[in-house]
Amino acid sequence: LMLEILTQYVPKNTVNYCLKLWEDYQFDFLVSRPRSTKLGDFRWQTGKRERISVNGNLNQYSFLITYLHEVAHLEVYRNYIRRQPAHGKAWKSHFRRLLIPVMTETNFPTSILTPLLQYSQNPTASTATFPPLIQALHEIDKPQNLVMVKQIALGDVFIHQQKSYIRGEIRRTRVLCTQEKTKKQYLFVAHAWVEKK
Repeated sequence: LMLEILTQYVPKNTVNYCLKLWEDYQFDFLVSRPRSTKLGDFRWQTGKRERISVNGNLNQYSFLITYLHEVAHLEVYRNYIRRQPAHGKAWKSHFRRLLIPVMTETNFPTSILTPLLQYSQNPTASTATFPPLIQALHEIDKPQNLVMVKQIALGDVFIHQQKSYIRGEIRRTRVLCTQEKTKKQYLFVAHAWVEKK
């Protein structure tokens, strides 16, 4: 069953690698419904097997990166007696080590591999905090007739969920936008897909 799942969700040349990690660690694995707050999750419970879940709506490259992100959490949990910061030095080290075997042009298009190699030098809690990588991953799924919020010119209007917004200033990874009708302000993730008006 796990082989079938991985064959469906990760690049074909990485299936055996991902399967071996699952065989070595024997964790429960779940392909989750889409979650807006996270791409994957690692859980442990006393006396039970650890559980890893990854959102099922991710493209194969995002799925692979997220899978390895969560396996790194499992490794840290099992290898350290003292609790470690969730995305601290230990996790970064384990995640980087897990990424190294798959970071090749056989597994990723160059457009993703280049920023992934940069990101892997100092991985963060979320790929969303490294814009070149998240943009490359999103380009794979790019919906027709849509653009990212950050690609809308300052002051221009765009449509999101049938409501009009005026594009405002960028604040780190988010864009402050004003709903045209109500004048209420909202923060949009800079790489969110919206419709140009």
